[in-house]
Amino acid sequence: MAFLMLSYPERVEVFRRAFARDLPSVPFYSDATQVDPHAVRYLMTWTFPDDLADRYPNLEVIFSVGAGIDQVAQTPVPPGAKLVRMIESGLTSLMRDYVVMSVLALHRRLPAYLEQQRRHEWINLDFVWADQRRVSVLGLGELGRASLEALKPFGFQLAGWSRSPKNIEGIHAYHGPDGLRTMLAATDILICLLPLTNETTYILNAELFAQLPRGASLVQVGRGKHMDQDALLAALDSGQLEAAFVDVTEPEPLPADHPLWSHAKVVLTPHIAAHTRADSAAAATIANMQRILAGKDPHGLVDPLRGY
Repeated sequence: MAFLMLSYPERVEVFRRAFARDLPSVPFYSDATQVDPHAVRYLMTWTFPDDLADRYPNLEVIFSVGAGIDQVAQTPVPPGAKLVRMIESGLTSLMRDYVVMSVLALHRRLPAYLEQQRRHEWINLDFVWADQRRVSVLGLGELGRASLEALKPFGFQLAGWSRSPKNIEGIHAYHGPDGLRTMLAATDILICLLPLTNETTYILNAELFAQLPRGASLVQVGRGKHMDQDALLAALDSGQLEAAFVDVTEPEPLPADHPLWSHAKVVLTPHIAAHTRADSAAAATIANMQRILAGKDPHGLVDPLRGY
């Protein structure tokens, strides 16, 4: 009944101490060569081997060390093995902070002022009040809800979209294809926090950008494959989009000559919007292990049919 974690040494050490303290009955390993592969029932990592099912045939639960699970979507897994994505307060708080930072910067037109600074121009640009600014989130999971909750005190008009209906106090929630079109038409700042599935791959494309009001802005913090980067550049160059914060790209890192590096309307960051915090992630994982050992489903359990 071994638990094998493959990750950074510093993170592994935090988990090792937490398991020894709070779950000593479960043998914890961080070196795959030190454990019989047939004894591994629980595996936590970010990068999964292509021969996962053959290497660890008795796996019962596969934990992602991050919020996403798409990196294992094409990897064969042992029959009946459950996939669990990371839900922990540290990761959520970092994403919340990045979204708030980006939305406020776009609301106050910071990219345009930074470009004016580079040109040595002193020009007051038009602005709108927060209660006139419409901010929408694609994806109403843990991260989307936390981001919307953090944006409430600023007074924005807030909305969110998901595949199925949701009811969130103070948020205009849309769902389905018709709901998406309706929300996009009434969005000034769009935030992508969707899981990556076959249905959401390249959802941020020319057709979607055209449905936004002219001069809208984008915060891309989902996955690189959510966005057609050429379509983003075209929308920015045409003025359909005013600006974008981009934290995830395809590939990562971008080639040195990619135009996103130097585009005046883009703030580009190197996939740093969120990061798993070791101590809170260890506590969340142990809580999930305790649920599993008690015969309950873990938090973050992935529905294979939905892909999240």
